[in-house]
Amino acid sequence: MNWLLVVAGAMVGAPLRYLTDRAVRSRHDSVFPWGTFVVNIAGCLILGLVTGAASSHVQLLLGTGLCGALTTYSTFSYETLRLTETGAGLSAAANVAGSVVAGLGAAFAGVWIAQTVWV
Repeated sequence: MNWLLVVAGAMVGAPLRYLTDRAVRSRHDSVFPWGTFVVNIAGCLILGLVTGAASSHVQLLLGTGLCGALTTYSTFSYETLRLTETGAGLSAAANVAGSVVAGLGAAFAGVWIAQTVWV
């Protein structure tokens, strides 16, 4: 049963990642990978909310399934590598630092919100 929850969440997370990435990219014409940045930070916030207040089944559905398919470390790494290779080292460094700081901040904020509102 648990694996079905993960699969169901991933079936929503993967298309949501693709659509969000495309929507963000269509609004931001820059070398910086805003689409990946947005989905990763959103995933951190959602995971923080789920971790802070949800049952184990909801954590499997939303945390492992949805967030696992929504967020992407491999694309983040690839895009950072491409920025470096094309001479956009400052953007690459900003992507790494911004992703770590904003991701951790979003996760902590999600846990805090969940514990404040629902617990």
